[in-house]
Amino acid sequence: MKFKTGLVLGLGIGYVLGTRAGRERYEQLKAALDAAAANPQVRNAIDVADRRTRTVRKVVGDSMVTAAGAVKDRAGG
Repeated sequence: MKFKTGLVLGLGIGYVLGTRAGRERYEQLKAALDAAAANPQVRNAIDVADRRTRTVRKVVGDSMVTAAGAVKDRAGG
């Protein structure tokens, strides 16, 4: 229950702060992120990170599917 309360509170605070910042600030942040994403060094770093984590992501995903199946079996589903 604490998690739900914290989540709702966090979303509410984020909403209020976001609406106060307004559209102009949103556009500034979006432009900065777009510029960073267009930077060749950033693109290269993202590609390297993607290649290096691909195997780990697959193993973790497969493990989650296996764990979900085990939970379902134990629950009688």
